[in-house]
Amino acid sequence: MAGFLYVLAAAFMWGVIGVFTKFVLAEGVSALEIAFWRAVFGWMFFLVHAAVAGQLRAHRSDLPALLGFGVICVTLFYGAYQIAIRDVGMAMAAVLLYTAPAWVALLSRLVLKEEMTLVKAVCVTMTILGVTCISLGPKLMSGSAIDLNLFGLAAGLVSGFTYALYYIFGKKFLYRYPTPTIFVYALPFGALLLLPFIHFVHKSPEAWLLLIGMALVTSYGAFSVYYAGLKRMDATHASVIATFEPLVAAVLAYALFGEKFSLLGYAGSSLIIAAVLMVVLSGSRGRKAVRSEA
Repeated sequence: MAGFLYVLAAAFMWGVIGVFTKFVLAEGVSALEIAFWRAVFGWMFFLVHAAVAGQLRAHRSDLPALLGFGVICVTLFYGAYQIAIRDVGMAMAAVLLYTAPAWVALLSRLVLKEEMTLVKAVCVTMTILGVTCISLGPKLMSGSAIDLNLFGLAAGLVSGFTYALYYIFGKKFLYRYPTPTIFVYALPFGALLLLPFIHFVHKSPEAWLLLIGMALVTSYGAFSVYYAGLKRMDATHASVIATFEPLVAAVLAYALFGEKFSLLGYAGSSLIIAAVLMVVLSGSRGRKAVRSEA
């Protein structure tokens, strides 16, 4: 039960990323500047944690992987997700983020040489159909000409792709280090690469508090409780519980900002979440079969 509660807390924390983003955007701060400060303040929290826990050291040979992870999880992932929230709304951005399992299935085949099973292929197809329903749903339902925010849609898909790379990197390179060590090196490097694309603006005290709170809750807090949960339960079950994130985001988007999908949009969201559960649960059955054979 403790592990369940930790992971559920992480899902809720990630689910409020869009809430913080919406309020900070309203303060006149750009999406990429939000990503920058989320990384910087998150790094400060992880730095204190790593220093206290004695987890600052990393092998020199692993630095390229850690810095590459920074490019993916900050420069691309943080930036793309903030842009998606700005351009297509927090509900759609959260659902597009969860195209990640489909990307993982494809990348696992290409990079890790894992088998592309029938379940994985079906899930990839479901994800593509889900994204199509979400994107085209309002226009198809109304019969009007298609006028999509293609940049926001692309940013949402990039966020899902880079979120998937988080797991690929983790499986190949980063399993040897605790979470604070990884982010101590990845966050500042990723933030540095965002600098050329940012025009910094004057921020009110409220904006600074929102940015600090965002980093504390959605970066340091969410990752910390998520990995605390992983210590107490199976990773597969943790992944299933984490799919509450887009649900939390969608409910908050409707309650706070009036965002809602069309009927096809809700169907597409259901397809993507169902695909996530299928990938995760099929992986669980596969691991159980291997253990029973052993």
